[in-house]
Amino acid sequence: MTMAGSSTSAAQEQADTSYLGIGREMVRIWPKRRDGAWFYVEQATANSKGKPDRQHIHHLSKADDSTFTNETHTIRGGQAVFGAYADIAKLALLSPDSIDLLDGCAITLHLRSGAYVGSTHQRDCPNQRSGAAYATSEVTLLPDRMISWDRGYNVAGAQVWGALNGGYVFIKRR
Repeated sequence: MTMAGSSTSAAQEQADTSYLGIGREMVRIWPKRRDGAWFYVEQATANSKGKPDRQHIHHLSKADDSTFTNETHTIRGGQAVFGAYADIAKLALLSPDSIDLLDGCAITLHLRSGAYVGSTHQRDCPNQRSGAAYATSEVTLLPDRMISWDRGYNVAGAQVWGALNGGYVFIKRR
């Protein structure tokens, strides 16, 4: 399973204007750690690349030969490292003591028919964006793309943010 690299949803935006063209950058960090793989992630619309709307650290750990857990962490003072995926000096500013786990937001990925597929668990991932009480994430990882469907829901269970018709399709750039 390869998560690192540069990907875009530009083709999806061209086919369906209800989706935004989003770029996603993901680089491996802390390679000497023995507790799984760690990645720095930035995600931004095509016209705001210098100011990402999402910035996280992902921690991928292997449960068995066909199952991985992906935990998401926020970065305290993350604005200081915008663009770190392309700047080794900024990447060096990231440290394990500057991140916070998003409790309840882990995604368990299972190998199914050549793809890793997983989601968050029910209403376990708290979220306050746009009046949400919780968020859900569904992910499919394939060799050349990732499909990610993130949605926020209010306390009544009504969707208040996120794509309505399916996940964003991020195709890896060559």
